[in-house]
Amino acid sequence: MAMLTVRNLPDDVHRALRVRAAQHGQSTEAEVRAILAAAVKPAGRLRMGDELSALGRELGLSNKDVDALRAERNTHPAEPLGFE
Repeated sequence: MAMLTVRNLPDDVHRALRVRAAQHGQSTEAEVRAILAAAVKPAGRLRMGDELSALGRELGLSNKDVDALRAERNTHPAEPLGFE
């Protein structure tokens, strides 16, 4: 697991973190981890795989549909552009 060092953290910010951690009944380090996780991985984020799966179910797609799409796919390599 990665480690992170935060330098030059103002004393008032550190005190506020300690107070907030105590209010949540956890260590300052655990509180900082929770804050960072909430900031970069919000609960309401769009998860593309889940959304595509739900769309497929909503449209009633089946494996036969996927096989038909694969059969129609152009599998030839792309030709490089010519500038002549």
